[in-house]
Amino acid sequence: MDRLLRGEIPPGGRCDIKTLANEAAVDRTAFYGARPYAHLREEFERRLQALQQAGEVTDPQEAQIADLKAEVTALKERLARSAGTIDELTDFRARALARLAAQHEEIVRLRGTADAASRITRLPTARTITIGSSS
Repeated sequence: MDRLLRGEIPPGGRCDIKTLANEAAVDRTAFYGARPYAHLREEFERRLQALQQAGEVTDPQEAQIADLKAEVTALKERLARSAGTIDELTDFRARALARLAAQHEEIVRLRGTADAASRITRLPTARTITIGSSS
């Protein structure tokens, strides 16, 4: 009982009556009812509960499960934040593309208006000048 409560759990066991019975080489049913070891079960459960209320975890498997649950919760929160960020960025991208499309339409419209006006003279396009070396 003391070893189990100190956290010395055998492989495949837990800090429970079944493991206590296995370690003591006693039938588990002997710990229940008016059987000979019922008082030991009560003491074991009382001491285990006292340790748990004090915040001590006697079963490393239980501690690992608690740690994994906390990690899963943290990862779910992180995933939710990431999904929110992705949604915000997707909305921003859609708004930016809509603005660019509107600006493009305005430029096309203004060019059409400029071509229709006879007072505007278009400048010739720039030509590439090649400078040769003379020897």
